[in-house]
Amino acid sequence: MAVIATRSLTRRFGNITALDRLTVELPPGGVIGLVGPNGSGKSTLIRTLLGLIRPTSGEADVLGHPIAQPKRYASSVGTMIESPAFIGGLSARANLTSLAHLHGTPMARVDEVLGQVGLLGRDREPVRRFSLGMKQRLGIAVALLTDPDLLILDEPTNGLDPAGIVEIRELLRRLAHDGRTVVVSSHLLSELEAICTYLVIIRFGELVFAGPMTELLARTGAHIDFAPERPEDADPLADALRAAGWQVQSTDSGLRATGTGRAADVNRAATAAGITLARLGEAQDSLEELFLEMTGRTDGELAAGRATGRREAD
Repeated sequence: MAVIATRSLTRRFGNITALDRLTVELPPGGVIGLVGPNGSGKSTLIRTLLGLIRPTSGEADVLGHPIAQPKRYASSVGTMIESPAFIGGLSARANLTSLAHLHGTPMARVDEVLGQVGLLGRDREPVRRFSLGMKQRLGIAVALLTDPDLLILDEPTNGLDPAGIVEIRELLRRLAHDGRTVVVSSHLLSELEAICTYLVIIRFGELVFAGPMTELLARTGAHIDFAPERPEDADPLADALRAAGWQVQSTDSGLRATGTGRAADVNRAATAAGITLARLGEAQDSLEELFLEMTGRTDGELAAGRATGRREAD
């Protein structure tokens, strides 16, 4: 059974289509990445799945229950949406204890979640002294209080420094290893590619890709970066390679060729044209490059899309 399933799920805000007939199924287990440029519909999708926003049309199930009845699955889903809010003068333990009382959660669970997120030993300090990364971990601890089967985290690494991002990545990996399904949204594929087992990419509320991370990795190709010793040889070299069937484009540091050949073939073509290369190397395309190609627009172009009514109120 899919942990989340949507069928033609649509949400409009006036003339803005936030979710556009989205149909997707998410498998149980592992870390599932929900990725798309800023304004692509990720947050609206999460809020709709949690019953915080009603869809305009379409249907969806969470853990086998319809989203029209969120009380049936609420206790089995832990969430962190936006930056978590705490009472700064209270300790992490006191904040969690008060929430455990509110939800009727056994007090023993407070120690368990503090250990899971790595805050034992710092749990009696006032939260106002915590770094942003520690506050994010505390927010995840709150989401874990009810021992949920499904964890949904909206941009959990937003605003963190590189060290903080690595800490949250490792935490999410451990939580998934414990048997939970962890759904993480981000506008940066690079933040998720190291930990995700499954990926969903949306753009303007439409599904672009859904499948195992290995399937997306298989779509990446290779390219060859090179540069002639003399800058004036760049254009003749590019022309020679294009005549041989290569696709060639200029880069900040030289030229880039894609095709069915290898670096040695580029070197031979340069030699045949009487051109000496100063640099030559093969590289694999990054997932981030593929992501930009699949989503088709930059964040700046997405901002322009708002004026056309195609941008989602994320």
